[in-house]
Amino acid sequence: MGKTDELITVGKITGTHGIKGQLKVYSYSGNLESLGAARVITLKSPDGATLREFGVKSIKPHSAGFILGLKDFDSIDQALPLVGSELCLRRSQLPEPEDDEYYWCDLLGLRVVTVDGVELGTLADIFETGSNDVYVVRKDKQEYLIPAVASVISSVDLAGGTMVITPLDGLLDL
Repeated sequence: MGKTDELITVGKITGTHGIKGQLKVYSYSGNLESLGAARVITLKSPDGATLREFGVKSIKPHSAGFILGLKDFDSIDQALPLVGSELCLRRSQLPEPEDDEYYWCDLLGLRVVTVDGVELGTLADIFETGSNDVYVVRKDKQEYLIPAVASVISSVDLAGGTMVITPLDGLLDL
């Protein structure tokens, strides 16, 4: 499978909406445009073992995500088994990120070092706080929470697998 066919997880089905087979989706990206342009989505079962493709009938913003309608789904009984599944798109369905913007899946696993060459660990998780994302960097039993802001993130080298940070005073003291 080529890089453009790579599946990227963009959300998770958190429940049903109404009785007509619609699904509530929590969005990992907040980008409704790319999902709205997709005619086909892939759902990964909660155990990760099964991938199934579905045609998209409708999509609309809702709360922290959106409401998704799938083609040929018209009852809650059809939708219920999909709750807990992750919603994926192929990389070719997503827009190219702007300069200094990255998909989370590309950042996870990067080696994180300070501008002074101190290795902090591996970027293991990312979460949203409202104002900015926070990178969770782990090495052995040590964990650092790094704010994803321009004054802290000095450079990202995806090809080299490295992120360089300039830590704020006190950030690494705990």
